[in-house]
Amino acid sequence: MQIIIQIFIVVVILIHLYIVWLEMFAWTTRARKVFKQFKPELFEPTKALAANQGLYNGFLAAGLIWTFFIENHEWKLNITLFFLTCVAVAGIFGTVTADKKIFFVQALPALIPIALLMLGKI
Repeated sequence: MQIIIQIFIVVVILIHLYIVWLEMFAWTTRARKVFKQFKPELFEPTKALAANQGLYNGFLAAGLIWTFFIENHEWKLNITLFFLTCVAVAGIFGTVTADKKIFFVQALPALIPIALLMLGKI
């Protein structure tokens, strides 16, 4: 079960590293193809805002990477749940305010390991 949870966490990390790259470094190129609902003329003026969002996603990925190096089981569990919950809340907020697809891309991949971790605590 622990390996399955770690695989899900790695998936969440990879998703967020992709988001970091997309929002910080490819906003005016690749992001145009991903965010088709945005008007093309909005990408250049919103480049700094997107980079800021990307930075926050980088912090989430860094926090989850950190959990792989925590040796104390209780701390590892608490820190992992904290960062996964941050990802899930961000995904749910994005679902409600921006695009329903965000639930499946961001929130659900975080909610699965949260559920598995909580089942392991019962």
